[in-house]
Amino acid sequence: MASATYPFTAIVGMDDMRLGLLLNALSPAIGGVLVRGEKGTAKTTTVRALSALLPEVATITGCRFSCDPAAPDPACPDGPHEDGAPHAPRPARMAELPVGASEDRLVGALDIERALGEGVKAFEPGLLAAAHRGVLYVDEVNLLGDHLVDSLLDAAATGSSSVEREGVSVRHASRFLLVGTMNPEEGELRPQLLDRFGLTVEVAASREPDERVEVVRRRLAHDEDPAAFTAKWAAEEDALRERIAAARALLPAVRLGDGALRRIAAVCAGFEVDGMRADIVTARTATALASWAGRTDVVTEDVRQAALLALPHRRRRNPFDAPGLDEDKLDEILRQFEDDEPEPEPDPEPEGPDGGPGDDGPGGGEPPRDADGPGTPDVPEQGGSRENAPARQEGSAPEAHGEQGAADGRERPTEGGDAPAVAAADPFRARKFDVPGLGEGADGRRSRARTAHGRTTGARRPRGALGKLHLAATVRAAAPHQRARGRGGPGLVVRRDDLREAVREGREGNLVLFVVDASGSMAARKRMGAVKGAVLSLLLDAYQRRDKIGMITFRGAGADVALPPTSSVDVGAARLERLPTGGRTPLAAGLLQAHEVLRVERLRDPSRRPLLVVVTDGRATGGPEPLARAARAARLLAGEGTASVVVDCETGPVRLGLAAELGRELRGPVVTLEELRADSVSALVRTVRNTSSRRAA
Repeated sequence: MASATYPFTAIVGMDDMRLGLLLNALSPAIGGVLVRGEKGTAKTTTVRALSALLPEVATITGCRFSCDPAAPDPACPDGPHEDGAPHAPRPARMAELPVGASEDRLVGALDIERALGEGVKAFEPGLLAAAHRGVLYVDEVNLLGDHLVDSLLDAAATGSSSVEREGVSVRHASRFLLVGTMNPEEGELRPQLLDRFGLTVEVAASREPDERVEVVRRRLAHDEDPAAFTAKWAAEEDALRERIAAARALLPAVRLGDGALRRIAAVCAGFEVDGMRADIVTARTATALASWAGRTDVVTEDVRQAALLALPHRRRRNPFDAPGLDEDKLDEILRQFEDDEPEPEPDPEPEGPDGGPGDDGPGGGEPPRDADGPGTPDVPEQGGSRENAPARQEGSAPEAHGEQGAADGRERPTEGGDAPAVAAADPFRARKFDVPGLGEGADGRRSRARTAHGRTTGARRPRGALGKLHLAATVRAAAPHQRARGRGGPGLVVRRDDLREAVREGREGNLVLFVVDASGSMAARKRMGAVKGAVLSLLLDAYQRRDKIGMITFRGAGADVALPPTSSVDVGAARLERLPTGGRTPLAAGLLQAHEVLRVERLRDPSRRPLLVVVTDGRATGGPEPLARAARAARLLAGEGTASVVVDCETGPVRLGLAAELGRELRGPVVTLEELRADSVSALVRTVRNTSSRRAA
């Protein structure tokens, strides 16, 4: 459902999503909406349909930056604008930011040739200018590159966009409603950007057959005749647009009393959210909810609904926590204020055509719905559509953790049997491992790479559109030709062939592929809990460094791909949590499976370099010569240049040192579980020793 003309009122279900968008439409100060949900749930269609409901904006004629004639931007590149400049209304814009966009496309670009040669600010506006006083929509916002996220954060925080290059500076106003959609299975959002979204909503496809039938019916009707379908819903669309305008007009009159503020502060403190932005956004949302309902007083239900929209994404403590709010706890906090609930004064009822109470307008009760179930979305019933949201309640533990084992803590499975999944130990800050050499992969924070951002290491001719200009190299290239080009003015005569772009070195994200031994030799309860805690710590490190991750487990008769390469580390944590143990140790099968996964990934994403992390005690059983077969598989990986790390899980007073042998075959460092911690002093000594011995060999 990706048509830009699909009517907002024709979208079935998803009350929370529609409510969040409508609240931002009537009160942009809320700060935008983040929509999280599975693929195919009409997230993009719903957001695009919102633009038709936004009120028109008055802009100065000819201004590319949408300056408000009542308060023009004094720094506007198309200004200065005089008082009484001609202006005209136009529809509010929705600018869409593609995930693969360049920084110039987002913030705008300078004409470097004219800037150097003529000394003028020839500026081409970007999407931040197009979105000013409108909507900036980012589909798959969780996949947005760090350089774009940084620019978005600056604009969202300051309300302006700046371009600074080689002494040329351009700034313009950029205030917009930020709307993002994402599929959590593809990875989470950076905490700094996550906090910039005022509200967050979860959407999921309906499980009701009748509602699914209605979705299909309306989609087919739209595809058959879009114009007729849009005309059918025009009256509903107009009614919703009028209701937004009425709610906007009522908003300044809504009273947010001390009692409501105390409720908001108590809820935010009770859920231990960081900072004060949560309190402010919740207050603005509660005020907008009262206005949307046609009331001039904020009541407890407004505070409750606002908290359910504004707080879930602000109380996450790590990427493995699912966003959500414990509604029982929320109700318990609000019950403390039951005796303080004021009696709101009844608002005058609007008159109908016959002089009696009207049926429409902000105070007219439920909006009409036709037999197909459309109509303007109102405040959902208590709990809304969150019953399907993947929220983990506070203080609960996953059922997969199981009990803690026998009294001696060393329950072992029978040969070929399975031990129940055990809980992971607490994660810790893991040491950083990187891939040797210089890559050219996606922006990240792990290994050295040539990137569009970072420190400048040289200059080269542009290979397409000019990136970051290397000013000194450009001047050196143009200087010998000035006389031949007849230079007569103060500026340089610069041609396209003179331009040089900077070569920069930064950091890239890698594919971190875990190969985890889940055999019987690892099944001792305390031991497997520590191993899971170590892998969980490495997963957290991969999240922070913007890596893709994958997971292979080997046990019993072979190896399984427990998690195909993905950007979603919380999915990896969930798979690790449920990981059973038991059986033989087919180490060779695990390594060969890793080789196959890496072969396929090189075809899919050749620029992303892999880092193999093998978590094992080095034992190998099953079949003839299991250790020799494991050694051959390791040499196969090393021969292809795969960077590897072996996490030695062997414990006890007697150790065989088999993991160290595996590390030598893989040509990678070997660290123990204790040395994996970033604060371990012995870790550095051990790594240096292993690296020196490997080079000597």
